[in-house]
Amino acid sequence: MPTRLVRSLTGAAAALLLSTAAPGAVAAAPASSTPTAHGASPAAGSWQPPLSTRGRYIVDAAGNRFRLKSANWDGAQGSWTGSGSIADPADHHAGQDSYGIPLGLDRVPLPRLLADFRQLGINSIRLPFSNEMIHTTAAVPDAAVTANPQLRGLTPLQVYDTVVADLTGDGFAVILNNHTNTSRWCCGIDGNERWNSRQSTQQWSDDWVFMARRYASNPRVVGADLYNEVRRDVMDDPNWGLGDSHDWYAAAQFAADRILTEGNPGLLIVIEGINWTGIPVDGLPHGRPALTPVRTLSHTLVAAHKLVYSAHFYGYTGPHHSGATGLGETHDPRYQDLTRDQLYQALHDEAFYVPEESGQHFTAPLWISEFGIGAGETGTAARAWFGNFTDYLADHDADFAFWPLVGWEGHDDWSLLRYDSEGHRYGILDQSDWRGPAWSRLMTSPGLTGPVAPVPTWRMLSTDHGDAVESLRVRAGGDWDSGAYKAVCPDGLRLIGLGHTSGRGLCTDVTGGDLRTAGNAQTVVTDERYVPSGGDWASGYTKLQCPSGQFLIGYSHRGGRVSAALCVPASGALGSGGRTVWFDRSDNRPADGAGGDFAYGDYKGQCAADEYAAGIAFTTRLGSSQGPAALLCRTLS
Repeated sequence: MPTRLVRSLTGAAAALLLSTAAPGAVAAAPASSTPTAHGASPAAGSWQPPLSTRGRYIVDAAGNRFRLKSANWDGAQGSWTGSGSIADPADHHAGQDSYGIPLGLDRVPLPRLLADFRQLGINSIRLPFSNEMIHTTAAVPDAAVTANPQLRGLTPLQVYDTVVADLTGDGFAVILNNHTNTSRWCCGIDGNERWNSRQSTQQWSDDWVFMARRYASNPRVVGADLYNEVRRDVMDDPNWGLGDSHDWYAAAQFAADRILTEGNPGLLIVIEGINWTGIPVDGLPHGRPALTPVRTLSHTLVAAHKLVYSAHFYGYTGPHHSGATGLGETHDPRYQDLTRDQLYQALHDEAFYVPEESGQHFTAPLWISEFGIGAGETGTAARAWFGNFTDYLADHDADFAFWPLVGWEGHDDWSLLRYDSEGHRYGILDQSDWRGPAWSRLMTSPGLTGPVAPVPTWRMLSTDHGDAVESLRVRAGGDWDSGAYKAVCPDGLRLIGLGHTSGRGLCTDVTGGDLRTAGNAQTVVTDERYVPSGGDWASGYTKLQCPSGQFLIGYSHRGGRVSAALCVPASGALGSGGRTVWFDRSDNRPADGAGGDFAYGDYKGQCAADEYAAGIAFTTRLGSSQGPAALLCRTLS
């Protein structure tokens, strides 16, 4: 969310889904809807939930591309700026007191709002909320819902329920977005910097499970956008993978797996990169990491096809510029100060490499879940940035969400649609709005439609700071190597690569698809009992080899020493010939680099695309690393 008035320093399990709403909750089941005449926006029934991913694309249940053409309907995350009286609209962002519910409900009936949304051509809504909204028990004041009297007497969460039901009933996809902890306008030093500012990570994830369950019966609630613009507070930075209480990588993984196993296994999980780290002072390190850390440390969830990464871009921010003016402003260029070529290179480096470098452990759909500019903008550089940026989105067939969707006329000219106190509409649909041509080009730009062909899946396993057991079938069987760090591929994938000392692994379904037979049978291998006589494929090394007809899906280690291999039976015949892939002294990976650098800075070994891993070898010699040194790779057939 952009802070435009006051800029501070910025820096499932199905059995678990039986109870999906809190006592007294307003039902969120989708209502029926008549197909609309606006072809750019899908009518109810024209796409089939749930959504999932195939490579860089989001697809519906029929395997057809579903390009997120979205807008942010804000308000439920809070609008108070944090100073002055919370009851005074002048102390709310742009003078708009949202009362903790989506903006515009005081001015326009819901059916007309949705009709206006369809006219924009959007097919999906990012719907922010705050943790405070979830727990607020007081009813919204009547003034907040003047144009929608049916909402009188409801709590903010119950109003949110109704908005979700009406949106989805009208055919829109809804992505829930945990925008703030407190109902206060973000995104500076405001108490909402991290997911666990003023609350624990456990409480935050509990709220997410609650929200996922609440709308689990509504299939057009398609995504969980975990947290907005994670950034530095006064004292400390968030990080990506350090394993401490400020580790956004680990927290997102934790919440995502809880949502999918305890809340709603059908949801897309949207993980935004880090928005700001460092102290914005010339000469000191500072910048917007965005999604750059994903290249060497990506997420692997219990559902291999549910991950979407996201990033935000505004012209007044920059690769090393917080967007501040005055206090906290540095001399770094803003995005709007870059040439078109410089901007496009920055966009690729910070975010767009994720979908566009195919066949990597980090390859995933990218959703630019916030960008925007004001209708009243007169600056040449800012206007040029908007044209260049929307051109980039159009040319790269990107998924996107404009910020914001709804605002008050005379207050927030950034909104796509503005309404005066009588409900009259203004905005980007007017010929006088200079943003119209760029928006029109973006909305009508050609892109992939129809069926999306399946592509091989590659996923990283990381035991840097704990277990990475991403198989629901293995989790159901309990702790298979107590006291060790354990890593297991998501169901449907097999282990194909290992790092020598990092504890990292690589999973895939390339060539063979899901090899595993039905059921939960598995073999924990801790010694050489399955190495046949005369079959020493790593002389002088300890070999953990799968039984005949089984393949590797996981491994464990205690400190730097290999502890066990986890094998499962195949559904069909596997090849028995094999080769030893050594990687204790250098990398030994296929020349095409498929899967990417899954163990950055470490020696790595990887079987070929038409092979499976059947064993791990390591040494216990004094002074030697006792991590994996070789893989036994066998042909799939």
